[in-house]
Amino acid sequence: MITKKKKGASKPGRVAKARRVVAKPDAKKNKGGWNLRLYVAGQTNKSIAAIANLKRICEQHMDVRYNIEVIDLMQKPHLAKHDQIVAIPTLIRKIPEPIKRIIGDLSATERVLVGLDLVPVKAEQA
Repeated sequence: MITKKKKGASKPGRVAKARRVVAKPDAKKNKGGWNLRLYVAGQTNKSIAAIANLKRICEQHMDVRYNIEVIDLMQKPHLAKHDQIVAIPTLIRKIPEPIKRIIGDLSATERVLVGLDLVPVKAEQA
């Protein structure tokens, strides 16, 4: 279930910080799980789409424990400097290493899966 912190949630047009952890019994690799951080700016169409797409991708394609942290840069702009955010929405995979970045609303599922190393890159056909 998704839990939301209520800080700033009473203000209209704000996205509350949300976390989600899912544990699946066959999680053999990456026992520590995945740490995904999604940077958004308010409740724009792209921000809402990115959150929904990320949840869908994680539920359908991840067989390991994961944690999604949604950070609204309208509420906490100082966090953009720490992860060097230059465009939003931006997804950062901190764990497992190496750190990966994906910019956009995450609607291209195949590209997101490749970017997160969930699916190997297909060899180009001649």
